[in-house]
Amino acid sequence: MKAVQKPYRILIADDQPDVLEALAMSLHARGFDVETTPSPQIVLELLRVGQYDTLLLDLNYTRDTTSGQEGLRLLERISEIDNQLPVIVMTAWGTIDLAVQAVRRGARDFFQKPWNDEELAAKIRMSADLYRALRHGQRLEAENKLFRSQAPGLIANSPAMLPIINLISRVGSSDANVLITGEHGSGKEVVAQTLHALSLRADKPLILVNTGGLPEGTFESELFGHVKGAFTDAKTDRIGRFEMADQGTIFLDEIANVPLRQQAKLLRVLESGEMQRVGSSRTQQINVRVLSATNANLQEACASGEFRDDLLFRLNTVQIRIPPLRERPEDVPALAAHFLKKYCDRYRKNVRGFKRDTMEQLLQYPWPGNVRELDHAVERATIMCQGDLIELSDLGLQSSNYTGASLDTMSLEDAEQLLISKALARYKGNVKQAAQVLGLSRGTFYRRMEKYGLNATRKEEH
Repeated sequence: MKAVQKPYRILIADDQPDVLEALAMSLHARGFDVETTPSPQIVLELLRVGQYDTLLLDLNYTRDTTSGQEGLRLLERISEIDNQLPVIVMTAWGTIDLAVQAVRRGARDFFQKPWNDEELAAKIRMSADLYRALRHGQRLEAENKLFRSQAPGLIANSPAMLPIINLISRVGSSDANVLITGEHGSGKEVVAQTLHALSLRADKPLILVNTGGLPEGTFESELFGHVKGAFTDAKTDRIGRFEMADQGTIFLDEIANVPLRQQAKLLRVLESGEMQRVGSSRTQQINVRVLSATNANLQEACASGEFRDDLLFRLNTVQIRIPPLRERPEDVPALAAHFLKKYCDRYRKNVRGFKRDTMEQLLQYPWPGNVRELDHAVERATIMCQGDLIELSDLGLQSSNYTGASLDTMSLEDAEQLLISKALARYKGNVKQAAQVLGLSRGTFYRRMEKYGLNATRKEEH
């Protein structure tokens, strides 16, 4: 559903009460949110504490009624507060020279009294549109900088991850519920932590819950808490995970495993923001952002009746799919270096890096366990390493783990998916080259990609 745009907020400054009243009535009738002031000093104070989309500014005040000099000086001071705020100046004694002076001092536009209501409204809308677009671009740039500074745990430089980073940057600061999908070990929890770190709730709790690991009998108590005596073992009051996350974020991992009977109770909280502890009749209001994750296909689960459609709608205001590590091999060296540093610090080892053939094996291995498997492999290698560079034998990833022996146990579809993934990775998402090396037509290759949910990372070269 498309978000409703907030009305443009307009500040009008003029020393004549009848002008302020007439402008305010006209602009209110055309959907603007209007604030007025007769004082130049109050204009500056309001701009320091508030956010406006356009300023309508008279150039003549009581001390000087014809030259416009007081308004021109005020323009200069306004630009010191916000040099991008669109200012439309107005005067009953307008001249071309005065208009030029006003524009040189930062005014966006100029009109004379008396004015045409429709023409003035059009000027304001144009100025406000441009200003909001500019602020939006600046926010995105700031979010990207914030993303890099606050999300060092999310290591993602590959072409396959660039759109994911962009999406995380855009939705991180919002309160939107986000559904994170991807294979086991692909980094869904790290993405959730990043979204929380980028949000306005970053200084509030982030509560992680493995919903798939909660027994159905204690599910409601774990999430919503209980009061003493609510059931046999309820010897004291207990706070639930949602209450712990109030004003912050809750991350519901393995959301597809929530029992169908409990999904209705979870939906009620998401819809109303209200919950009750088990055994209590008192309703509590909570304010929680919900992030969830799954490796399952929830659309298929909804079609089969195993997952509620209405709950899925509440969970996936935005959906982020994390590609498996085999689709982003460019991230392997940076991830391996990150894990190596972590485990050198933990185990007090002095390992400088990986031997060349070791890194080649890390790049060739398909990583069925994704980033989590790479993490564990580097931990083992750090422990086993006896020199200052990790060797092949330290990893414990023998070629038989992913060539002949694993292919012997793979289904035909699994082997085909692996070969297509590796071809895409090798040619950096170029479908034409990947199809040629496998002896497939582009049409057939695209159908195979669609079948296995694979994505090309860049356009074909013709």
